[in-house]
Amino acid sequence: MENHNGSKHQFFYSIGLSYKKADAEIRGKFSLDTVAQTRLLEQAKTEGIKSLFVTSTCNRTEIYGYAEHPYQLIKLLCENSNGTVEDFQKVAYVYKNQEAISHLFRVGTGLDSQILGDFEIISQIRNGFAEARAIGLSNAFMERLVNAVIQASKKIKNETEISSGATSVSFASVQYIIKNVPDIGNKNILLFGTGKIGRNTCENLVKHTKNEHITLINRTKDKAEKLAGKLNLIVKDYSELHIELQKADVVVVATGAQNPTIDKAILNLKKPMLILDLSIPKNVHENVKDLEGVTLIHMDHLSQMTDETLENRKAHIPAAESIIEEIKEEFVAWTKARKFAPTINALKEKLNTIKNSELDFQSKKIANFNEEQAEIISSRIIQKITTHFANHLKNEDTMVDESIDWIEKVFQIETNSK
Repeated sequence: MENHNGSKHQFFYSIGLSYKKADAEIRGKFSLDTVAQTRLLEQAKTEGIKSLFVTSTCNRTEIYGYAEHPYQLIKLLCENSNGTVEDFQKVAYVYKNQEAISHLFRVGTGLDSQILGDFEIISQIRNGFAEARAIGLSNAFMERLVNAVIQASKKIKNETEISSGATSVSFASVQYIIKNVPDIGNKNILLFGTGKIGRNTCENLVKHTKNEHITLINRTKDKAEKLAGKLNLIVKDYSELHIELQKADVVVVATGAQNPTIDKAILNLKKPMLILDLSIPKNVHENVKDLEGVTLIHMDHLSQMTDETLENRKAHIPAAESIIEEIKEEFVAWTKARKFAPTINALKEKLNTIKNSELDFQSKKIANFNEEQAEIISSRIIQKITTHFANHLKNEDTMVDESIDWIEKVFQIETNSK
């Protein structure tokens, strides 16, 4: 996997952390909003990194890119988030070359998602790569890899049932509310934040609770009004948040704020309240649990809820993995061919130079020399020789880099890949 971007000392890495080892608090420290992601990309370019992209969701933050050492990428992440190298070392992972490729395929196809079969991540990968490409942080290898992952994601979605049934954090949150709040149809529900998870949760609330007392609040009011218009809900100004909190029986928080926006100081309660925090970083301070009657549930708890739908999805994992292997093999074959193509072309050119020199010599030395026939025969021999070398380099057991070096030394050729 070396040498895809022009240096034998560069390797393809995936570094990051996810829900598997990092809890919501730690993930919050390393989360990157759009401004931080752009800043990270610009810093990477300044520091001489040629190809890199970033994904940051509620479940994971990852960097995929080329570096001489993974610490270059870890440093970028820590310097553009609130995370530290010490925190990273406790919960993070570093994958290199083939392992990094395999990891991206599993992430992009929903097999590594907190809720199996969640395909939202592929659009975030696509968008992350598009932003990196727009500022010149991409190469042919990365473009081909991302496209292969997108292809695998589509094929798995179309040809398996791994995403069948209604299962998502937003759906799980509504199911939790229904199971734990009696007479939910007559309770006051407040939804704070109308991003993607907030919108999905809101739509599920309307669909499954038949509640007509749902109020929306968003920092940007027009976004809340647009959603409320579709669902016939109430919208209040952000300035009225503290008032609406006192009225609410159930509060769903799904904002993109980097610090908690709700704590016990803002709550003045005389009745029980269920708060669901679907935000990363957490947007509800843990101290609300000090208040009598307050129940705080975070998205990590909701994601662990297993039901029949998730069990049914697991049966389709082998079919999804088979699709991944098929498309990944095609990609790896492309990378190998792309890697040794300059050497094979240089070898052919070197043999043709030898051939032309010898034909010129023999045509002067031998009377009635049939140069046309000699040209045909020698060209066919060269083709057969180069094909043998190409087949050797394509072989799975071949140490490609060592073989390329050997061919270039023996035939005294140089390629532009160096």
